Amino acid sequence: MSVLPYRPEFENEQPYGAPQLDVPVCLNVNENPYPPSDELAQDIAAAVAVAAKGLNRYPDRDFMDLRAELAAFLESESHVRVEPRNIWAANGSNEVMLHVLQAFAGPGRTVVSFAPTYSMYSEYARDVSSTWVAGSRTDSFELDLEEVRAVLERERPAVVLLTSPNNPTGTALPPHQLIHILEIARETGPRSGQASLVVIDEAYAEFRRDGVPSALELLSDYPHMAVSRTMSKAFGAAGLRLGYLAASREIIDQLTVVRLPYHLSALTQAAARACLAHSGELADQIAAIRADRDQMVTDLRALGLRTVPSDSNFIMFGTFTDRHAVWQGLLDRGVLIREVGPDGWLRVCIGTPQENAAFLAALKEVI
Repeated sequence: MSVLPYRPEFENEQPYGAPQLDVPVCLNVNENPYPPSDELAQDIAAAVAVAAKGLNRYPDRDFMDLRAELAAFLESESHVRVEPRNIWAANGSNEVMLHVLQAFAGPGRTVVSFAPTYSMYSEYARDVSSTWVAGSRTDSFELDLEEVRAVLERERPAVVLLTSPNNPTGTALPPHQLIHILEIARETGPRSGQASLVVIDEAYAEFRRDGVPSALELLSDYPHMAVSRTMSKAFGAAGLRLGYLAASREIIDQLTVVRLPYHLSALTQAAARACLAHSGELADQIAAIRADRDQMVTDLRALGLRTVPSDSNFIMFGTFTDRHAVWQGLLDRGVLIREVGPDGWLRVCIGTPQENAAFLAALKEVI
C-alpha cells in the first residue's frame, strides 16, 4: 500500500474545534445568545432570494457595496472613518487572518503573539509554514512591554498577532501600550528597514467597556497596523461566517493577491448586508450582554472565585486545583463551558439570563 505524501509538520496534529455537545446550556464558544429577530430573518431571506436569482453568475469579487457598509458600521460604532477600499472581508475572521499570513508570513518567516491568547494563531502560522513564537504575559495577563521589545527584536517577525480584548482572558490592550508596541514594530521586520505587520484582532470589541477605545483610532498613523473584526459575535451571526479587516491600501492590495477567486459568495454578501442594515438594533442587546457580564463577575466573586477584568462577552475565572473536574461537573449538570487558557482557569461566555442562572446554580453545586 502506498504512503500518501502528507506534510510532515501535520503529523500527529488534531483538527481545531471546541466541543460541540447537545446540552441544555452552551456557554463555551463566545456566541451571542440571542438569535436574529423575525424581521431580520425575513430580510435575510428576502436578500438571499434576490441573490439566488443570479447564482448562474460569479459574485462581485471586489464586493464594494459590502465594504462600504462595513466602513459605515465602523464609523458608527468606533467613530473612525475608514474608506471602503481600506476594508477587506472573508469567510470569517479566520480566513481574514489566513489571508494576512499568506501575504506577509510564509516559509522562513516568523509569526509572534503573547500567551495566553487565541489558540488558532499557532495553527495559522503552521498552515503557512511559518515559525511560531509565543512570548509571555504578566501574572495579570497583561503585556509586558520589555518582553514585547525583547521578542520582536530577537525574532524579527513578519507578523505580530494581538487580540484586544484578548481571548481567553478578556483583557483589552491599553492605547499607550499599543502605541509603544507599534513604535517598536516599525523596525523589527524580517529585513533591515522593514516593519513588522501588527494585527489587532478585535473580534469582541463591541463589548468593550465605556471609555475603552478601538485600535481603529490609530490606523491612519500606523500603516503597518491592521484591525480585524467579525460579525460572528456582537452581530449574533456566527453561522454567517463573515470577518473583515481595516488596513492601509498597501496591505489590502496584498490580500487581494492571495485570496481565492470569488471567495465571498453572492449569498454571503447578501446576508451580511441585510445584517448590517439592522446594526442599529444591536445597541440595546450589547448593553444587556455587558450588564449581564458585569453581574456575572460580581456573582463569581461572591463565590470566592477570581476573575480577570473583561471587555468581552466572556469571563475567565478560577482558580481550581482540578479545573477539569469542575468542567466535567458542570457538563454533568447540562452546562458546557470552555476548559481553555492557563492551568487552573476556566472560561464562560455570557448567555441569556436563564442560561446564566443555570450556570451559576450548577457551579455552586460543583464547588
